[in-house]
Amino acid sequence: MPSVSKSFGSRFYPPSKPRTVDGGIRAKSKRGSMAQAWWSTRFITVLEGMGMGTRLTRGRNYARRGQVLDIDLDAGLVNATVQGSRARPYRVRIGLRAYGKAEWASIEERMNEDAWFVAQLLSGQMPADIEKLFDDVGLTLFPIKGELTLDCSCPDSAVPCKHVAAVVYLLAEQFDEDPFRILAWRGREREDLLEHLHTGSTAENSAPVPLTELLDAFYFQPAQIVPPRPLGTAVSVLEQVPPIDVTVRKQPLAEVLRPAYEALAEDG
Repeated sequence: MPSVSKSFGSRFYPPSKPRTVDGGIRAKSKRGSMAQAWWSTRFITVLEGMGMGTRLTRGRNYARRGQVLDIDLDAGLVNATVQGSRARPYRVRIGLRAYGKAEWASIEERMNEDAWFVAQLLSGQMPADIEKLFDDVGLTLFPIKGELTLDCSCPDSAVPCKHVAAVVYLLAEQFDEDPFRILAWRGREREDLLEHLHTGSTAENSAPVPLTELLDAFYFQPAQIVPPRPLGTAVSVLEQVPPIDVTVRKQPLAEVLRPAYEALAEDG
């Protein structure tokens, strides 16, 4: 069960009608599920699995009414303000463990081993088996018991209260639109992650050779010049391509492309 701050009181208060808000963050979902993409749905499912299911539903009405005034997500912490029945809005804090540089280096190294992960992330999608990737390096993408903290300045002792629950649902909708916000919550901003995925783990090996090291060989013919091979069928063209150190789903790129080239050859 997530931990909760008791500094704001623990008495039970009967239901009350929230004050009307102008300009609040209103959920896009009018009915039914508040999450659409698999990763945001998974986020809600994980929280429900912690025993928060029936309590989370209390926040749907607040989220759809626009009672949440603002949400600020940083590494390890979400801060929000929610307008309840009192004049002063409540302060909501949702804490999650953010991973450090060494942990993210392990995650990015695994991502760079599979071009499919990089392609999916660059297209704004969360790879379906990204949870397994995190698990392979001994970490988790979504919250687990013991690392999630839920705080609200309201007097309600329920965990989560409807104010926290409203923020959770709106977070899920934001994750729908931008899955990188989940990774940012874990400590890695979109720009930093994409920069490391672009360079990959072989950046040092791909550094340009200084010009001074090439001068000695400039006026000499290479030991052997391989004559160009005549073009043939589509398959033979593929076979003439030098080996490429790129894999897709752990298969060489040439093997991934081979069925398409064979189909071209059959079409003449």
